[in-house]
Amino acid sequence: MKELQDIVQAFDTAISQGKQTALATVVHVEGSSYRRAGARMLITEDGQLTGAISGGCLEGDALRKARLVMTQNRSMLVTYDTTDDDDAKFGVGLGCNGIIHILIEPIFTNKQDNPIALFKLFLSKRQAVVLITIFSLSDKQANQPGTCVLMTADERLRGSFPDEDIKDALLDDAKDVLKHGNSVTKTYLYGDKFTCFIELLEPTVSLIIFGAGNDAIPLVQLADVLGWHVTLIDGRANYAVSARFPLAKRIIIAKPEQALAQLNIDKRTVFVLMTHNYNYDMAMLKQLLPLQLTYVACLGPKKRLDRMLDELRDEGLNITDEQLESIYGPAGLDIGAETSDEIALSILSEMQAVLKKRRGTPLREKAIIHNRQANLIIQQERPAIVIKSC
Repeated sequence: MKELQDIVQAFDTAISQGKQTALATVVHVEGSSYRRAGARMLITEDGQLTGAISGGCLEGDALRKARLVMTQNRSMLVTYDTTDDDDAKFGVGLGCNGIIHILIEPIFTNKQDNPIALFKLFLSKRQAVVLITIFSLSDKQANQPGTCVLMTADERLRGSFPDEDIKDALLDDAKDVLKHGNSVTKTYLYGDKFTCFIELLEPTVSLIIFGAGNDAIPLVQLADVLGWHVTLIDGRANYAVSARFPLAKRIIIAKPEQALAQLNIDKRTVFVLMTHNYNYDMAMLKQLLPLQLTYVACLGPKKRLDRMLDELRDEGLNITDEQLESIYGPAGLDIGAETSDEIALSILSEMQAVLKKRRGTPLREKAIIHNRQANLIIQQERPAIVIKSC
C-alpha cells in the first residue's frame, strides 16, 4: 500500500502547484512481466513519476502517452507486446516475454469520485475494499471508463458505472472478491463489451513491536521502507521515545497487562516479542496465544520459547496446535543473519512470506513466479433480450 500512499501524497503536491496529472495502471498481463495487474504510477505534466508500472523500461513511453492523455482529457489503453524477441522495435527493452495492458487516465480534480479520491477513502480506514477499473480491451478506440467504483467492507459503493447493464453482475463479482480475497479480471458481454479489473485492496500491515532496545531500531526502519505502520511498546519510558524511533507511527509506554487494550488488532497485524525481558515477553505471549493471530515472532533461541510455553502450560493455559502455528521462534528466515540489521531483514522477510502464504523459496527453484491462472480473463454473457413492438 506504500505505492498508493506515495501516489496520493504526490498528487496533493502536484495539485498545490497547479500541475495536471494522469494515472497509469497495469490492468491486465498475459504471460510474464515485472509488475502485475494493480501496479500504478502517477505522472505529472512536467514529467515527475511516482510509483512504477515496470522495472523502468515502460516509464518513458508511458510519460509521453500520459502527456497526450492530459492534453486530450481522454483515457488511453496502451498495450506492450514483448512476446516477440525483437522488442527493440517498441523502443523499450523489456525482455519479459509477456503482453502488458496499461490504462492511462487523466485525473479530473472537479470529479468527486476520481481515482485519487477513491484511494483516499480506502487509506482513511483499516478495511479491505474492492476497487473496480473498467476498460475496453477489444476496442482501444472506445471509451475507457477507468478507475470508477469502490466497494467498502460493508458493501457500500462510491463512484458510478459506465453501463447499468453490467452493474448487477459486476457487484455480485465484487462481493465475491471481497469475501474470498481473490482479485479477478472479467469481460462482460452485455451490449457494450467491457473488461473489468476487480481488485482487492487490503490495509497496510500493522507491525507491533514489544521492545525498544537498539535491535528494534533497524526493524522499525525497514518496516517503514515497506510502508508498514509500526507501533512500539515497552515498559521503559527512557527507551521508548520518539527521538530513538522517529519512524514509529505510535509509541506506547505500558506494562504487559495494559498493552493490548490500547491496540486494534486484525488479520493484517503482526507482532514481535523482543524486549529481552523474559517475564515481559512471557506475559505478552500468554495474552497473544488465544487470539489466533497471523504471526507472532519470538526472538531468542528455541529453548527460550519452549520454556515459556512449558511454564504457561504449568499455569493451566491450554495451548492448542492451531495457536502454536502462529508462533515463530526463533523468528526469521534462514539467511545467515548475524547483525541486528540482518536479523530485522530476516524477520520482515518471514512476515511477508507468511502474509502472502509463501514459503520463502528461492525464485530460481520455481518454474513460474506468479500464478498464471490469475491472468486469465473470465467471460460472462447475458442472453440477448428482444423487445417486440406492438
